Amino acid sequence: MFLNTLTPKFYVALTGTSSLISGLILIFEWWYFRKYGTSFIEQVSVSHLRPLLGGVDSSTPNTSNGEANDSNRQSVSECKVWRNPLNLFRGAEYNRYTWVTGREPLTYYDMNLSAQDHQTFFTCDSDHLRPTDAIMQKAWRERNPQARISAAHEALELEDCATAFILLAEEEATTIMKTERLFKQALKAGDGCYRRSQQLQHHGAQYEAQHRRDTNVLVYIKRRLAMCSRKLGRTREAVKMMRDLMKEFPLLSMFNIHENLLESLLELQNYADVQAVLAKYDDISLPKSATICYTAALLKARAVSDKFSPEAASRRGLSTAEMNAIEAIHRAVEFNPHVPKYLLEMKSLILPPEHILKRGDSEAIAYAFFHLQHWKRVEGALNLLHCTWGGTFRMIPYPLEKGHLFYPYPICTETADRELLPMFHEVSVYPKKELPFFILFTAGLCSFTAMLALLTHQFPELMGVFAKAFLSTLFAPLNFIMEKVESILPSSLWHQLTRI
Repeated sequence: MFLNTLTPKFYVALTGTSSLISGLILIFEWWYFRKYGTSFIEQVSVSHLRPLLGGVDSSTPNTSNGEANDSNRQSVSECKVWRNPLNLFRGAEYNRYTWVTGREPLTYYDMNLSAQDHQTFFTCDSDHLRPTDAIMQKAWRERNPQARISAAHEALELEDCATAFILLAEEEATTIMKTERLFKQALKAGDGCYRRSQQLQHHGAQYEAQHRRDTNVLVYIKRRLAMCSRKLGRTREAVKMMRDLMKEFPLLSMFNIHENLLESLLELQNYADVQAVLAKYDDISLPKSATICYTAALLKARAVSDKFSPEAASRRGLSTAEMNAIEAIHRAVEFNPHVPKYLLEMKSLILPPEHILKRGDSEAIAYAFFHLQHWKRVEGALNLLHCTWGGTFRMIPYPLEKGHLFYPYPICTETADRELLPMFHEVSVYPKKELPFFILFTAGLCSFTAMLALLTHQFPELMGVFAKAFLSTLFAPLNFIMEKVESILPSSLWHQLTRI
């Protein structure tokens, strides 16, 4: 009786409202997936509903907890963030980009990591003994750039302070020439402090900490001066400064100065020296990087790329040199699969961040930003990369579970890269994620209800008949059960139940 009273307008309103609600859910789910890489409904279900419904099995042995902790520690170590060896200058490069475009190239997370690095490298426990060091210790903790710059000027009013010159060179100088001039002043002050602390380093733990701090300051200044020379076109001078620095401080590998040296040698097209550096640092016992792997691939591709042709190779087969070049490319792509799209200009570049995640999109941007010109200079190298890089993925069908030459690809790179890279950049994700079930479900539901609303609006009588027939069929089992219950139960009892 109730179904017969429903008009076509009711069905139009019902289907239209359903379509609108499912469409809004679909838009929100798609936005959440693009921003965070997961489904909101799925995340809520796993995080909140599953513990309420199923809980956690308390009978799980302690060994499994230990294994879980081990896997968590492995995940954290895989997602360690590193200082970008080729990071740009904030005042002379990053800020100029902001002035021109109005966009912030650095994220708060990235700048916060830099602040932690500065406090680690440029401060020590005895800084309170000298007024300038005490001022700079507070300056490195300041979040406001203008407050940091003011503190550096305040320290310089007392005496020449190397770390104050460093801060002004990094953040206040608006050109590379001004930056270099300030770093030269920092070198003069830092070298004096280093020599004094070197003589006193064995007099106690306090003096040893001061010497370690002064060593970090001196290495940082010399390296940034070499980078200034490289940016100003004095590449041979930059190479000499980097070589001298690596000889003087061979144990400070944490700065990865060899990556600066490789880029400068490639600019000079001194491929023999590049190979010599790779022979030292491309070792199985040393951590890899995109610079190491892709530079090795570039050198091997250089030997065959000018004459390489896919058609000719398919007819005559690959030579030994071509096989070596392709294997080197596959090795590089397995280490960081994001790089080829930037080198082949399939994806736009942005300014590299101050920190990178190895094997992540941030490292790929940092590498391609400085090395794309070197690949273009080698004739046919990008063509060889274009023809062969896709073959890597056939060798590692399940990259998150098992690698070929490296460990399985870490699953945490997307999350870390989203923190390191600005919002206007579309983070490269590997391996590509399939759309979550709830996005597909809401898309289908929205389309289906919208189609029903349209058909009901266009053919109200016909759709009303179909709706009534569908609902009658849907409620037929219930009506059948009710009839059976009426026939079994006494009429008086059934009358009392219906009254209740």
